[in-house]
Amino acid sequence: MKKIAWVTDSTSTLDPVFAEQNHVYIVPLRVVFGEECYRESEDITPELFYEKLETASKASSSQPPIGEFIELYESLKDQYDEIITIHCSTALSGTLHTSMQAAEIAGVKVTAIDSMAGAYPHREMILQGLEWQKQGASAAEIKANIEQMIENMSFYLIPASLQNLHRSGRVSGTQLVLSQLLKIHLLLRFEEGKVVVNEKIRTFKRAKQRMLDVLKVDMEKVKHVCIMHANNPDEAVTIKQQISELLPRLKTEIMPFIPVVGIHAGAGTIGLCWFRNEHL
Repeated sequence: MKKIAWVTDSTSTLDPVFAEQNHVYIVPLRVVFGEECYRESEDITPELFYEKLETASKASSSQPPIGEFIELYESLKDQYDEIITIHCSTALSGTLHTSMQAAEIAGVKVTAIDSMAGAYPHREMILQGLEWQKQGASAAEIKANIEQMIENMSFYLIPASLQNLHRSGRVSGTQLVLSQLLKIHLLLRFEEGKVVVNEKIRTFKRAKQRMLDVLKVDMEKVKHVCIMHANNPDEAVTIKQQISELLPRLKTEIMPFIPVVGIHAGAGTIGLCWFRNEHL
């Protein structure tokens, strides 16, 4: 069996101890408040992040520097037979491209995968990929299987702040103005790695119900669903209870969103994600 290393970023939300035990190397994205720059999941806790976000006049995120990737690939190239690099959606971040550039500079051949997302689905792709690896799958076979997972992924968001999404180019000015005037809530979804508007709904309660209705359509093909939140644990627990009443056989998990989601979608954002069919 070939020895495989995994290279990913902090949007995967993987436990660092688990990652180290399974040859997964995590390069952190950066969270920036004015002149202060923090490595996501390493230099700043979620609690401190949201404290700062509440009072910061300017907050942003950035991909890791290419030098960090080059150094990592240089250290890996003689230790492993194959390297899989999987990162957050290329439609939202240049991290995967930077990682691939670094591998080329280091003279390392990698199997590159665009997760088309981040957070829970990104984590699940790696966890499932590690299982396929244990079964003897090659890097190319693992990539093909993960791409099938992506085809069967559903990921919905109700953002708390359209201002931040507008500033980052993810929501148009027209959508922003209309939502403010009419008090509309947007139900967003990931589609081919991009965040797109699924529906415009008048109340948060209805937007949340619509998200649950979509899940209900897939209920026969799903065993596990993840509820994600940006510093909004009470709402996440409420949704968990609603799912338990609606679909009692479903396994549910609550996961805090990574800080970069809080920057772009705002504290209070809620998300729901699940995989159909192949990921049972």
